[in-house]
Amino acid sequence: MASWSSDTPCSCDCFVSVPPASAIPAVIFAKNSDRPRDEVQEVVFVPAGTHAPGSRLQCTYIEVEQVSRTHAVILSRPSWLWGAEMGANEHGVCIGNEAVWTKEPVGEGEALLGMDLLRLALERSSSALEALRVITDLLARYGQGGSCREDPTPCCYHNTFPLADVLEPAGRLWAAQRIQEGARNISNQLSVGTDISAEHADLRTRALAQGWWDGQSTFDFAQVFSLTQQPVRMEAAKARFWAGQQLLQQQQQGGITAEVMMGILRNKESGICMDSGGFRTTASMVSILPRDPTQPCVHFLTATPDPSRSVFKPFIFGAGAAQAPQVLSPTFGARDPVRTQPRFQTQVDRRHTLYLRHQVALGLIESEQDRGQQLRQKQRDLEQEGLEAARRLLAGEQVPPPQELGGLFQAFVERESQVYA
Repeated sequence: MASWSSDTPCSCDCFVSVPPASAIPAVIFAKNSDRPRDEVQEVVFVPAGTHAPGSRLQCTYIEVEQVSRTHAVILSRPSWLWGAEMGANEHGVCIGNEAVWTKEPVGEGEALLGMDLLRLALERSSSALEALRVITDLLARYGQGGSCREDPTPCCYHNTFPLADVLEPAGRLWAAQRIQEGARNISNQLSVGTDISAEHADLRTRALAQGWWDGQSTFDFAQVFSLTQQPVRMEAAKARFWAGQQLLQQQQQGGITAEVMMGILRNKESGICMDSGGFRTTASMVSILPRDPTQPCVHFLTATPDPSRSVFKPFIFGAGAAQAPQVLSPTFGARDPVRTQPRFQTQVDRRHTLYLRHQVALGLIESEQDRGQQLRQKQRDLEQEGLEAARRLLAGEQVPPPQELGGLFQAFVERESQVYA
């Protein structure tokens, strides 16, 4: 298990494109999840459910009250925790999360992780606005807190949430900015400035009381709440932020597609595709969210590390949607290190079937040039097939029955497994 020092460059990168920047009338969302290099991410499908009044829900560390109905969700998550790094629900709500450090102290006591807030919002909201309300209500009631890594030495941070709009908490305070058009990226730093669509009622009062804002000048959330002395991890994030912005700007107006976003997530020169010391990109996701509500959303997930050598596989909510067992990690019940006290004193093998086969494939790519090239070509061909299926679907050229759409991700996972076998 990788250990994190206080100066380790903790990183994630999120990208959002809104028409007219997008090539089609759709929001395109993309995220790399950069985590300890040996951490396994699984892709989990949770169907919609109904729950008895008074039910309680166990999140990663604490319980919260359950709601009467939850929506179906697809999640990419570190396999040791309850929440998720990124995901979407059946109503086209798509959320990522990013670690940030602000002037507000980080709670080390166990509360809701930012990743728990992300999943709770997906399960309980049918729009980005509703997701914002869910997250801010839960922030006010429970706050954020607890270690965000599977290690005896805790690492705690706040989170920012791109959900087509951008929500950035600082402790229990927060500010949100609505993205109306164009393209936007976030890299582990506060980015909401003066264009604030909504905010916590006490946000400016707190800033004034702490001497962070004079009450007269224009209120800039990122400037007011960002740390004056940035740690190394935040300075590294700035370079990735500017590189990501340039990669977006290189696209002509109306030129951003899901494939373009995948290319950006694979960019190693900028550090967006992370492979540094104890960290790497452990999973990636790109989503197409059409403006036309009659069209299905298409979510591409890798379920494996390093997007430059992984396959983005399409998932669509439908009647046949089910859990793909090859991307589900083993469970350990009461013996799980996250459940025992003190936490994380032992290690368990959380690698799922596709992860194991992918690791063998990576070894071949690195050690045997000819076989490695053949394998990479098979990966590219499979991914192109998924992209073409999504293009035909959204263009109305081919509309498979719901049962077939729901089973699309499972079919691509099986075919990728066969490639590695």
